[in-house]
Amino acid sequence: MTPRAALARFRHNHAAFLGAALVLLLVLLAVAGPWLIGLDPNKSDFTHGRSGIGLPAPPSAYHLLGTDTLYRDVASRLVHGARISLLIALLATFVATGIGAVVGLVAGYCANTRAWLLDTLLMRIVDAGLSFPYLLLVMALSAALDRTDATAIVVVLGITGWLGTSRVVRAKTIQLRDLDFVVASRALGQGSLRILLRHILPNVAGPIIVTSTSSVASMILAESVLGYLSLGLQPPTASWGRMLRDGQTFLTADPRLVAVPGIAILTAVLAFNLLGEGLRDALDPRTT
Repeated sequence: MTPRAALARFRHNHAAFLGAALVLLLVLLAVAGPWLIGLDPNKSDFTHGRSGIGLPAPPSAYHLLGTDTLYRDVASRLVHGARISLLIALLATFVATGIGAVVGLVAGYCANTRAWLLDTLLMRIVDAGLSFPYLLLVMALSAALDRTDATAIVVVLGITGWLGTSRVVRAKTIQLRDLDFVVASRALGQGSLRILLRHILPNVAGPIIVTSTSSVASMILAESVLGYLSLGLQPPTASWGRMLRDGQTFLTADPRLVAVPGIAILTAVLAFNLLGEGLRDALDPRTT
């Protein structure tokens, strides 16, 4: 599968193209949205931000999506929340992908060899981690930490999100390990580290890209859950999960406060899932 052929397959996948467009839109909103809106997401507006009876103001020319329970601009908090969610999700995915790739490469290369004990040990750790519900494990680790800043959340999500990637990389490594070009490299005296980095890693890059793209969606959802349960970033920092939690008080009187962050989370998760599935179909020549 050449890059040109993979790109052609991707362009003809309408769902994948939609996912890529939505991801690009989310990134643009996260980068340029705060500058375009120009309102402080943490500042209450008692002049234009509340109705005559003291409720949050509905959408208007001044507040495009209205205000929240503290009379803060919802649109400004939404785009700042997008920046937070995307940044945490991407960094956590980078950490998780790095750990999963290393574990998968080592385990797959050692499987069914004299170093089989290392593969067995690593895979039993993976099996133990996968036996716990993912979100429950994330919440438990987050609650155990004294800090709830962005760094702590990235660490929690990163060290819990690598398990699936390691299994995918291990399976692909086992397939590649006994192919002729790897056997020839071993016969020429190349070391295991050189073989892994120069010959096997480039050939497992496709599955790693696919799993990491889909992992971003899981990270966004997990970060939103932490924010909703007050285990994520603390007020007044804007986050989609925190916006859901704050808006549920006015769910009956003003469903907008829940619908806006809910739709944002749904769109982001859907976008990265569609993109990941599109990349999988484009990079796998066995799919039709």
